[in-house]
Amino acid sequence: MKPIPKFFSLLLVLTVMSYVASSQTNNLYSYQELSHLFYQKQKDSLKKEWTCPVRYKEKATQKKYKEIWDERTDFFLNAITDDDYVYDKEICDYLGAIFNEIAKANKNYMPVQPMLFVDRSPSVNAYAIGNNVIAINLGLVVFAKSREEIALTVAHEMSHNILEHAENSMRKRAEWLTSDEYKQSLEDVLDSRYQRLTRLKKIFENYSFDRSRHQRYRESDADSLAIILLKNAHLSFDPGFFLRLDSADMVYRQPLKQPVKNYFSPYNITIDDAWLKKRSKGLSTRNYNFQEAVTLQDSLKTHPDCIERYNNTKAAGTADQKITPVPAHIQEKAGKMMIWNMYCNMNLAPCLYRVLMEKDKGNNDPWYDFMLHNIMLELFHADKELHRFSAIGVTQKEYISKDYYELQTMLEQIPREELEKSCRQLQNAAFWARMAKPENGMKDLLNVLTTGTDNAGEAGKKAAKEFVSNNKTSLYCEFADEIEKK
Repeated sequence: MKPIPKFFSLLLVLTVMSYVASSQTNNLYSYQELSHLFYQKQKDSLKKEWTCPVRYKEKATQKKYKEIWDERTDFFLNAITDDDYVYDKEICDYLGAIFNEIAKANKNYMPVQPMLFVDRSPSVNAYAIGNNVIAINLGLVVFAKSREEIALTVAHEMSHNILEHAENSMRKRAEWLTSDEYKQSLEDVLDSRYQRLTRLKKIFENYSFDRSRHQRYRESDADSLAIILLKNAHLSFDPGFFLRLDSADMVYRQPLKQPVKNYFSPYNITIDDAWLKKRSKGLSTRNYNFQEAVTLQDSLKTHPDCIERYNNTKAAGTADQKITPVPAHIQEKAGKMMIWNMYCNMNLAPCLYRVLMEKDKGNNDPWYDFMLHNIMLELFHADKELHRFSAIGVTQKEYISKDYYELQTMLEQIPREELEKSCRQLQNAAFWARMAKPENGMKDLLNVLTTGTDNAGEAGKKAAKEFVSNNKTSLYCEFADEIEKK
């Protein structure tokens, strides 16, 4: 038998799923890799380097431009402080290799390789911040089927930075807000006696529509340059990815393979059918077929329609494409990190639905049982604190499946006494024998928070402090920290 340290080392390298208790979270990031700690030095450097350039002789325009520039800088730095980003070596190395391959082949466009940040958002997206910084969402890593799909997204965002779209947008805004036309429009509104609000809204609507229209042109420019960057790097380009993106925001419209209540049976939890249906009647509970098409007004979109992007680029598709699937362990790790972030943000319904979708894949990793336990106990805690509804993270019916709606309704309507009973069942479930020390520590912490004693708040803070002391590198310290701060 290999020595234990080598065994764990092998697990970290290969990220092989294991049911040994101590292996459940070894392949996830540590608390110290959250952005407010990991990127502290880079944050200080960025603040110094992101000095607003002098672009205008007019003092008013230059002043407004600096205000907008500093707003962008502060927004990004605050996102780092708020742990919107995380560093995970394996995922960052995987994405960084794609960045490097594209940048190395396009040094004339990018003398310096862009700086990569991994955003914890479940949204299937990536974005260019400007100043050679790009963020890739965990949701995109989970959604993408191939390395080439990620490469297309990366090249698109690189193109935004190369073409200075963020900077141009800030300049255009500064110019508009200090223009004589804008000032005269405001004066006309102030001089008028009637419909001031309507006229004021009209000014901003016209500006917003004009900006969105130009942004759509910029998106097409970024698509075109992205194809050039990919060809220079000898990476395959499949325009069909744009068609897949058309359904990227409809993940919760996917049905489950079993009735909702069946997922709770293994924990000896009985779900009453009545909890899956709205008790009241009226417009909010009218019959809905969960198949109605969902569209956004063109004026609210910055990207062209996905079909339009496909038609514009299909002629440039790579013949004899070389497709490299995203490694399964990379996607599962990204998925776990994403689920944990959704839980910390108290979006309990979408978080639980993703857990059930993993079970539909046949994933028997007890970490998902652990997360189901956390969600139900946090729901009970939120109910005691009188904010159950906000913790659920309710989603509009147009964006979800019938199964999701039933799950969401169940989380809303399960009686408190039954919810408490379910929590006790989960606390005594068999999967805990396969969980590691940090997970069992979270179990104890949540138990303290939901005991119902008069001093549960103070007891929770004490338990949270004890958890952090005993599990200093665990990602779950993020949750415990929030309890301490309350």
